[in-house]
Amino acid sequence: MLNFTEIRIKLVPNQRDKLRAFASITLDDALVIRDIKIIDGGKRLFVAMPSRKLCDRCKRCGGKNTIRSRFCNDCGTRLKSERAELDERGRPRLYADITHPIHKEARAQIQNAILEAYHAEVARSKEAGYVAQRFDDMDYEAWDDNGDESESAGA
Repeated sequence: MLNFTEIRIKLVPNQRDKLRAFASITLDDALVIRDIKIIDGGKRLFVAMPSRKLCDRCKRCGGKNTIRSRFCNDCGTRLKSERAELDERGRPRLYADITHPIHKEARAQIQNAILEAYHAEVARSKEAGYVAQRFDDMDYEAWDDNGDESESAGA
């Protein structure tokens, strides 16, 4: 059983996107997991653990490129289009989790706790005088009011 000592929710104001909020959880006052995303999957909300884009190297110059890149960022060489590993559904793997639960029970416990905190934050946000939680220790200021990464974030 996981002991959540803190769950913070940062609502994303742009409802055109499927991203609804970011979450940060603290376990046993010892470990923080940041950049958890709360996504609207159409039929239900779900939690996406922090991840990074997968990259590979250009065979010509060794430059690092994301899997979706069509040309090398360094030398401009055309890259092969079918160079990604396939996931269990046969689709290209474009991202890798940075952190994730090992067991489905842990995933369910984390997701349920985060979604409960999310719904509570949404309810608070509708009250008069609502003040959003502060996230001074995180990089969420990189998201502007439209929910898009701002230029200062290197987008």
